[in-house]
Amino acid sequence: MPRINKDRVLSDLRTLRSFGAYKTGVHRPTLSEPDVAAREWFANRLREAGLDAEIDGVANILGRSRTNGKKALSGSHLESQNYSGWLDGALGCVYALEAARAIAEDPATADLGVDVVVFCDEEGHFGSFLGSRSFVGLLDEKEIDDAADRATGMTMREGLAKAGWSGRPRFLIDPSRYAAFFEAHIEQGDTLESGGGAIGVVTAIVAIWQYRITVTGEQNHAGTTSMKRRRDAGREMIRLLAAIDARLAQAAGERSVWTTGRVTLEPGEKSIIPGKAEALFQFRDADPAVLERMEAALREEIARAGREGRCEVALERLSASKPASMDEGLQAALDAAAEKSAPGRHIRMPSGAGHDAQWLAPKLPTAMMFVPSINGISHHWSENTSDDDIVLGAQVFADAIVNALRR
Repeated sequence: MPRINKDRVLSDLRTLRSFGAYKTGVHRPTLSEPDVAAREWFANRLREAGLDAEIDGVANILGRSRTNGKKALSGSHLESQNYSGWLDGALGCVYALEAARAIAEDPATADLGVDVVVFCDEEGHFGSFLGSRSFVGLLDEKEIDDAADRATGMTMREGLAKAGWSGRPRFLIDPSRYAAFFEAHIEQGDTLESGGGAIGVVTAIVAIWQYRITVTGEQNHAGTTSMKRRRDAGREMIRLLAAIDARLAQAAGERSVWTTGRVTLEPGEKSIIPGKAEALFQFRDADPAVLERMEAALREEIARAGREGRCEVALERLSASKPASMDEGLQAALDAAAEKSAPGRHIRMPSGAGHDAQWLAPKLPTAMMFVPSINGISHHWSENTSDDDIVLGAQVFADAIVNALRR
C-alpha cells in the first residue's frame, strides 16, 4: 500500500494557509485575489505530480491521471468562508493530491489512477455549489450571468474575467471514467473528538430545508398604544419561534438540528411597535421521513399561531435539498483502511453540513471521510486539527482509495 509523505501534506496545507492569511485562519472568498492565486498554485502542484491540470470557465480545477483503466475522482474546495478556518475544504484538496502522488510513487499501485478536482464556490459567495453543480451538468449560463458576490457585489463574470478564465469551456463529468468519488473534510463538529475517534466514515449528507416565516401585525406608537390593543408582530414572532422550538424537539430525530438564522423587525425603531417580523428558519436531517415529520410540525405551529394570535402568519418554503447516501461498498473501504491505521477509533456517522459530495453522489459511487475538529470549531479563524490527526487521515484516505480501486 502507498505511504503518504507527511511533511509534504503539512507543507502544502500551510502554504495554502498563506493565501489570504487571517490570524490563524484565512480570508479567501471565491475569486478574490488570494483565491485566484491559491487556484493557480494548486494547479501547478497537480502538474508537478504528473497530472494534466487545467482551470475551467467557472474556476473549477481538474487534474487528470494518465493511467489506464477506471480511476478514482477526489477533491473538495479551496475558497473559505469570510475570516474563517484554514482547513475547511483545503484539507480535502490536499488529501486528494497526496493520494494521487503516493499511489503513483508506489510500484505496487502505480497502475491505479486518481483524478483530482477542486470545485468553485462551495462556500456560496456567489451561489449554491456552483462548481460541483457545473461539473455534473446542473448549472446553466444564465445562473452564472446572474451570480454576484453577496458581500462585494462583484459579478461572477467580472471575477472570472479578472482571473483570466473568462470564456473557457466548463468541465463536465464523464462517469464512465471513474469507479468512485472520494471527499475528505474536517468534521466541523465534536463527535469524533468527544468520543476519542480519529476517523469518521460518513453514511449520508443531510438535506437542508429552508423557510421564511412572516408575521404581519399593526405598526403603531410604542407609548400610546395599550397592550390590550396591540398587534405586535415582534412579540408574536418570539412566541412562535419558542413554540416551534418546543414542537420540533418532539418531532425531530436523534441527529436533527434546526436554526433561526435571522430575525428582522419593521421598521425596527425603539419607539415603534413592529408591524412586520420576518425570520429565516432551517432544519436538517438525513432521513426523509424525519424531514417530512418536522415540516408537518412546523406547518401546524404556523397554523396554530395564525388562529390563536392577533397577527397574520405565513410560511414560505425557500428550498429543500435531498439527503445524499454514501456508497456502502466505499464505506467498507474506508472502514478497512481506518482499522488498519487507527484500530477501534473509527465510526460511521452522518454529515450535518452540506458538501460537494452530495452533488456527485447521483452520478458516481461516493464516499466521504472526516477527521476531528479541535473543540468542534469550524467557520471561524480558530478552526484547527492536530498534525497527527491530519497525517493519519491522509494515510487512511489514500489506503481507502486503493481498496476501492482494487475491489
